[in-house]
Amino acid sequence: MDKIEPRTLPGFMELMPDKQILFNQMKDKIRKTYEKYGFLPIDTPVIESSKVLLAKAGGETEKQVYSFTKGENELTLRFDLTVPLAKYVAQYQGQLSFPFRRYQIGKVYRGERAQRGRYREFYQCDIDIIGDGELNIINDAEIPSIIYDVFNELNLGKFTIKINNRKILNGIFEHVNAKEISQDIMRTIDKIEKIGEIKVKEELEKLNISKENAEFILNFIKINGNTDEKLNALLSLNVQNENFTKGVEELQTVAKYIRLFGIPEDYFMIDLSIARGLDYYTGTVYETFLDEYKSIGSVCSGGRYNDLAGYYTDKKLPGVGMSIGLTRLFFVLDELGLIKTDKKSISDILVISMLDDLKPSIEIANKLRKEGINTEIYFDSKKIKAKFKYADKLKIPYVIVIGEDEVNSGKLTIKNMVTGEQQQKTIEEIINFLKNI
Repeated sequence: MDKIEPRTLPGFMELMPDKQILFNQMKDKIRKTYEKYGFLPIDTPVIESSKVLLAKAGGETEKQVYSFTKGENELTLRFDLTVPLAKYVAQYQGQLSFPFRRYQIGKVYRGERAQRGRYREFYQCDIDIIGDGELNIINDAEIPSIIYDVFNELNLGKFTIKINNRKILNGIFEHVNAKEISQDIMRTIDKIEKIGEIKVKEELEKLNISKENAEFILNFIKINGNTDEKLNALLSLNVQNENFTKGVEELQTVAKYIRLFGIPEDYFMIDLSIARGLDYYTGTVYETFLDEYKSIGSVCSGGRYNDLAGYYTDKKLPGVGMSIGLTRLFFVLDELGLIKTDKKSISDILVISMLDDLKPSIEIANKLRKEGINTEIYFDSKKIKAKFKYADKLKIPYVIVIGEDEVNSGKLTIKNMVTGEQQQKTIEEIINFLKNI
């Protein structure tokens, strides 16, 4: 019989155990930081009713989803974690406590063209704070403090959280009589880091914006200075527009509370070019960049939206949140050599028996595991050298050897696989030693 070639579909990440350990460590650091701020876990189904999941979809999103029919049911794989959240909150709103603070870390699916760093199956790590009718603007300032803690935990070097407010942008567009094409202008502004100022200006003019107004828009987003200088510059524009005035007030409040949350000045900045291309952001918006690797693009983004679940309920549910695309981030950091792991195993210790009777080894392993020490037993009948080589290859830090002398004396030989040092210790001493290193 012909064998089938084992292969993984393009756009799906599979890792060797050492890389998977590192990936899981990053995921755990993000999860623990979210929980530190009181966010509650939820886990929505990977497969939803197409009617429910695609209620708001259209354009590129609908082209990228994975949909299929099973019996009489039209089904779709979730393509983000926000739409399932909207369904969840609308469905269980009577049982939830508001503001509802949730996090979800899970896989999503998009049928994009597979390429390096772009996946069809990937993890997103989301947090959102949902209000019942209203949501205090201070929540918008807490999100950057969470971003700050997450990326400090990940230890990826210096980063900058860039913030803006969509109301300011909307007010500017109303001021230049371009409200009806504001979404197109925002998408164009969003490209300034990628294509540069000259091409952005050309694209604005293609939208039938006069050269004078295109220049005004570009000068507006290029306002320089520190946080307070930029806020003062915005006020000095004297734009007589309700949206603009409200947006500047919100940005002032967010900046004030970001400082109170303890984020250093050089880790956040107002950037008036940050627009966020998604249509549902209505207030504060965020993008986060690694200072030494800006070419990676934003590693964390989000913002404020007026109505999370308008397609499912008449109840107004404003919210603010952010998302980290963990799979893409991991791929890029790994490729750049910014993250490394020495761990090829999660075992703290390997138990090697020199006896035919494995009972003493199993008893020792049971005691270690009950104390929370990750313990592995080597069962195969191989030479001692091969057993030590196994531990060395997997970088298991310690090995216990059990032979007749150890059984008779009650003292076990524990070897440090890094230094080669060997010591005789009782099981109680070994447990105490491993717990305190």
